[in-house]
Amino acid sequence: MLKQWWDSDYHPEGVEVVMNKPEAVDMKRTMPFIILHLCCLFVFLVGFSWFAFFAAIAFYAFRMFAITAFYHRYFSHRAYKTSRVGQFMFALIGNMACQRGALWWASTHRHHHKHSDDEQDIHSPRHKGFLWSHIGWITSQRNFPTDYSRIKDLARFPELVFLNRHDFFIPVIMGASIYGIGMLLEKYFPGLNCTAGQLFVWCFFISTVALMHGTFFINSLAHVFGRKRFKTTDDSRNSFLLAIITLGEGWHNNHHRYQYSARQGFYWWEIDVSYYVLKVLSWFHIVWDLQPVPSRIYAEAKDLTSPQH
Repeated sequence: MLKQWWDSDYHPEGVEVVMNKPEAVDMKRTMPFIILHLCCLFVFLVGFSWFAFFAAIAFYAFRMFAITAFYHRYFSHRAYKTSRVGQFMFALIGNMACQRGALWWASTHRHHHKHSDDEQDIHSPRHKGFLWSHIGWITSQRNFPTDYSRIKDLARFPELVFLNRHDFFIPVIMGASIYGIGMLLEKYFPGLNCTAGQLFVWCFFISTVALMHGTFFINSLAHVFGRKRFKTTDDSRNSFLLAIITLGEGWHNNHHRYQYSARQGFYWWEIDVSYYVLKVLSWFHIVWDLQPVPSRIYAEAKDLTSPQH
């Protein structure tokens, strides 16, 4: 178990054996989530400052963008292109969200799209209920290994595999950096009234827990509440509220109808902050070839909203 903390690909039983285990909550996998949540209670010891509060919000937004734009739209769906250096940096930054490695994330998500809301979907609220679809599935031992057969296009890059295997390192470095920055602020900018412990609790624990649940709401709530524009075989919904919380991922029915688009808010009134930022990055040639929504998809949406429907 300890070796698996620093090498996520370490499975002495064999990957196939682990992936064929019963689908159940595993306390060894659950404890890190319990500890992460409990550590938020340290806020009663370190207290509150406006600087730590807004820093936590900014860090939430930065890492949510990394999940939506990098882990999801790039690694999972290849909705745009970037350089090899760019994709390495995207994987590294995304790892700061504490949601495992980019290859595991992409492999899991591709499986979800292939089996969305059928019995093989590992986090379908239709078959497994809200709690399992929200967070239970990630605590199951069978869902821990990375299935590299689903991500052969990404697994050919050894640097991505390295980051995926050692997905524990970046969060540790991030946590130490946050605390170090807090110490500098405490010493050189005392007027901010922000201590090192305060910045650490707000930016590492509270922000990360909020980020985790914001992301997981797409697995759970976005398949339960909202409106369906397109007739898909799953229960995906569009939700303005979830789109705000996740910087654009709430337009989930749009996404399940056409998953390869770099934008998920198909219309100008559907706020998609992640797409706006990707568009800006494309102006600087950091990313390019952002895949648009095909005209046939817009035509289909128009037909579905016509009077006869």
